[in-house]
Amino acid sequence: ELNSVITFGFAVFEFLSILSSLPRAKKIVAHFHEWMAGVALPRIAHCGLPIATVFTTHATLLGRYVASNNPHFYEQLDWMDPDETARRYNIFPRFSIERAAAHSATVFTTISEVTAREARRFLGRSVDAILPNGINVQRFTALHEFQNLHLKYKEKIHEFVMGHFFPSYRFDLDRTIYLFTSGRYEYTNKGMDVFIETLYRLNQRLKETIDPPTVVGFIVTRGWTKNVNVNALQNHLRLEDLDSICSELVDGMRKRLLLSVAGGKLPSYEELLPDDFQARFKRAMFQFKSKLPPSIVTHDMGNDSQDAVLNHLRHRRLFNDPNDPVKVIYHPEFITHASPLFNLDYDQFVRGCHMGIFPSYYEPWGYTPPECLAMGIPTVTTDLSGFGAYVLNNISNAQHHGISVLNRSTQSADQTIEDLTNHVLRFLQLSRRERIQLRNRAERLTERFDWAVLAEHYHKSQNLALERALNYLPA
Repeated sequence: ELNSVITFGFAVFEFLSILSSLPRAKKIVAHFHEWMAGVALPRIAHCGLPIATVFTTHATLLGRYVASNNPHFYEQLDWMDPDETARRYNIFPRFSIERAAAHSATVFTTISEVTAREARRFLGRSVDAILPNGINVQRFTALHEFQNLHLKYKEKIHEFVMGHFFPSYRFDLDRTIYLFTSGRYEYTNKGMDVFIETLYRLNQRLKETIDPPTVVGFIVTRGWTKNVNVNALQNHLRLEDLDSICSELVDGMRKRLLLSVAGGKLPSYEELLPDDFQARFKRAMFQFKSKLPPSIVTHDMGNDSQDAVLNHLRHRRLFNDPNDPVKVIYHPEFITHASPLFNLDYDQFVRGCHMGIFPSYYEPWGYTPPECLAMGIPTVTTDLSGFGAYVLNNISNAQHHGISVLNRSTQSADQTIEDLTNHVLRFLQLSRRERIQLRNRAERLTERFDWAVLAEHYHKSQNLALERALNYLPA
């Protein structure tokens, strides 16, 4: 990896060297992203090429390594020795490239205030500008159809839930709320531990209420799996059999009903549901029923006893008991249309849910919350994510617009979990109309995070680089 990065960096330097020597009407700004692109920067500075440069680190290399292994990363950040830590993780050469790039650039930038702090500590240079990440809003645009799409894809999730739970017991889908978290399998960094602990507390609180709604919490990530669980797949296929019989019956029933009422009489039950259909239904219903409890995971895991998510769910006894108002589905594969259980793309799955929850501990930016908003889905993030910090600094009354930013920087994890639990409880108390209004406000806010708006920060950083470089750039 390192050899290829260095080779690429020297090739980029040769290209820029030739480009800068050509007669031209405009000055050159070269913008480099991440350490793997940064080898050319110290070469440019050393050789004095007449080029203004910008270097952006989206997350420091050392920060990614340390945070993935240290649950007290931010508390210990100011006391870490960058050189010693980089050697301990065996990444000192790569770390040195990143640090050299940061110091060689005319302008040094990061994507968030959160990353700026670790960059200042690890790389030894304060950032000159923050370049927040945007999203392509047009990709998610559904005009006024996003509410209809929510209903459409919620029905598809209903089908999955029926196939997964109804062989064992049933509940009212019309009073069911779907929450989800997703991302790379970084159990602590992505806040999966906080999400599970919140589901546990939510379950305990709802048990104390009269006639609580049902909450299904989805955990979507890529774990070590062997295959789709056979029982989960069989239940799904048996539900498809029931659906096929129902469709066939409806087609025939319409004709029999029309023939009967056109003849001046109401049809009898036996005429609408002939004996052969009753027999097929009874057989299919019998096959659909199961004495096994609904599984909390949809796949057979390759490391079942060591899987952090599974062990946390077991510790909190979140076993999808019939008396638990909170159910859990751990889907250790990213959802795609090829998934045999959902038949949905990830974006469609998100649209069908009611809230996306991403209580990250280490998240330099985090695209999942703004993507939820773009699809009209309220979301939760934290002030330790770059997006959450940006919202706190730039969006007033964010919660009114469907964004809740949890405090993970100055309070304990226990208090953060309590805040999240209370936030979800308040959401459950909203009426259907109020949830629709909240989705409308969330979707309208999305334009604030479009690249068309946030690209302005890139233009400013590049102009700043040109201004600083005026002393050595030829006229």
